Amino acid sequence: MEPHENTGHPRRWAILGVLVISLLVVVLDNTILNVALRTLADPVHGLGATQGELEWAINSYTLVFAGLLFTFGVLGDRLGRRRFLILGLALFGLSSLLSAYAQDPGQLIAARALMGVGGAAIMPVTLSIISNVFDPRERAKAIGVWAGAVGLAVAIGPVLGGALLEHFWWGSVFLINVPVVALGVVLVAALVPESRDPKPGRVDLLGVLLSVVGLVALTYGIIDGGEHGFGRPQVWVAVLGGLAVLGWFVAHELRSDHPSLDVRLFRVPRFAAPVALVGLVFFAAMGVMFFGAFYLQLVRGYSPLESGLLFLPFAAAQLIFAPRSAAMVRRYGGRAVAAVGLLLTTVALAAFVFIDADTPIWIFSALGFLQGAGMANIMPPATESIMSSLPREKAGVGSAVSNTVRQVAGALGVAVLGSVLSAVYRDQVGPAVAALPAPIRDAARESVSGAYAVAGRLGPDAPRLIDAANDSFVSAMHWAAGASAVVAALGIVIVLRWMPGRPVVAPNATPVTDRELAGTA
Repeated sequence: MEPHENTGHPRRWAILGVLVISLLVVVLDNTILNVALRTLADPVHGLGATQGELEWAINSYTLVFAGLLFTFGVLGDRLGRRRFLILGLALFGLSSLLSAYAQDPGQLIAARALMGVGGAAIMPVTLSIISNVFDPRERAKAIGVWAGAVGLAVAIGPVLGGALLEHFWWGSVFLINVPVVALGVVLVAALVPESRDPKPGRVDLLGVLLSVVGLVALTYGIIDGGEHGFGRPQVWVAVLGGLAVLGWFVAHELRSDHPSLDVRLFRVPRFAAPVALVGLVFFAAMGVMFFGAFYLQLVRGYSPLESGLLFLPFAAAQLIFAPRSAAMVRRYGGRAVAAVGLLLTTVALAAFVFIDADTPIWIFSALGFLQGAGMANIMPPATESIMSSLPREKAGVGSAVSNTVRQVAGALGVAVLGSVLSAVYRDQVGPAVAALPAPIRDAARESVSGAYAVAGRLGPDAPRLIDAANDSFVSAMHWAAGASAVVAALGIVIVLRWMPGRPVVAPNATPVTDRELAGTA
C-alpha cells in the first residue's frame, strides 16, 4: 500500500478534459477575432466598422475580462465553483450568439463586453477546480496539461478563424462557440463536483469594489495608450488613478480582518516570484504575437489562414512539452526548469531581431517552436508554485491572481511594445512619405496597414511606398523584439534569485502558513 493515499477525485482526469474544453473556448476568443478584422471593416461583407470600433471590439472583451477576474475568483470560492463555471459558460454562449448576429459595430462591442463577463467567470474556476480534484502529487502534471491547452488555443485561434472566414460569413467566428459551450455545460453538470471555501467568512465588499475599479482603470489606460499614444493626459489619469486605487486596495486588505486577498502572500517568494514571472513572460510574448501577425500578413503577404498555420509550431511545442514539465520539475526543481524555459524564450525573442522581409519563412516558425518550448517549461512550474502556496479552499484566489496578472501584462505588452513599434515605424517611414499630400501622408505614417491602403491609390509609385513601409516596419519590429527579449531576460534574474530550487510539490507539502507570513514581515 502507498505510504500516502491519493486524495484526488476518482474522475479527476475526465474532469480535467471538461475543464480544458471550457478553457479552450475562452482563450480561443482572445485570438480568433484578429483574423476577422478586415472583413468586419468591409461595409458590404461586414459591419463597416471604423478602426476605432474594431479596436474596441477586441478591447471591450479584454477590459471587462481583466477587471472581473479577481472578483469572480473570490466569488467562485465562496458561492461554488461548478455553479460559477456553468453560469460563465451559459453567459459566454449567449453573448457569442449575440456577437454573431450583431447588426452594427456598437452591438458587437456590447456583446463582446458581455463575453468578457462570461470569460471572467470561467477562467479562474478551471484552475481552482484542478487544485481541488487532484492530489498535490498529480497537480503539477494536471496544470501542465492546462497550460498546454492555453498555448494550443492561442495558436489555433487564427487558424480556425481563417478557415471559417474562407467558407462562411464573419459571424461564424463567434457562432462556433455556441455548440462547444453547450457541450461544456452538459459535461460540467454531469462530471464536475461542486466545491467551495468551507469557511468563507464575510464578503470584503470594499476590497472587491476597489479591485474592480483599479483593474478596469489601469487596463483602460494601458489599452487607450497603446491605441492613441501615451502622451495624452487622460491616459495617465487612468493609469495612475488605477494604480492609486489598487494601492488603496492593498492598504485596505492589510487592515481588514476578512480580506479577499491576503496581500502578505506577496512577501513570500514561492508566491510572489512566479506571479511576477507570469507577468513578464506574457508581456514579452503577447507583444511578439502582435507584430508577428502584421509581419506575416502584410510584409510577407500571407492570408489569415496561412498566417495562422505558421503559428502552429508554437502550439505544437506547448502540446509536446507542457505536460512533461511536471516530470522535469520533480527531477531538476522548479528553478532550473523555469530558468531554462526563460533562456529558450529569451533566445527566440532576441532572434526576431534578425528576421527581415526575405528571411526563409521556416525560420520564423522554428523560432515560434523554440519560444513555445520555452514557455511550456515556464508556465506549469510557475502556476504550480502559486497554487501550492495556498490551501485548496482558497484556490480560486491563486488562480484569479495568476490570470489577472497574465491578462493585464498581456495588454500592457501589446500597448507598450505596440507603441515602440509605431514610434519607430513613423520615424523610419517619414522621409519616404514626406512628398505625399497631407491626408494620405498621415495615413501612410500611422501604420504599415495604412501605407498599404494608400499605395493602392498611387499607381506606379505604389511599389516604392510599399518597400519603404516594409523596411520601416521590419526595423520597428526589431526594436520591439529586442525590448521583449530584455523583459524575458529580467525573468531569468527573478527565477534564479527567488524561485524555489527544489520541487514545489511533495506528498507532505503544505501551503503558506501564518508563521511563514509573519516571518516575512
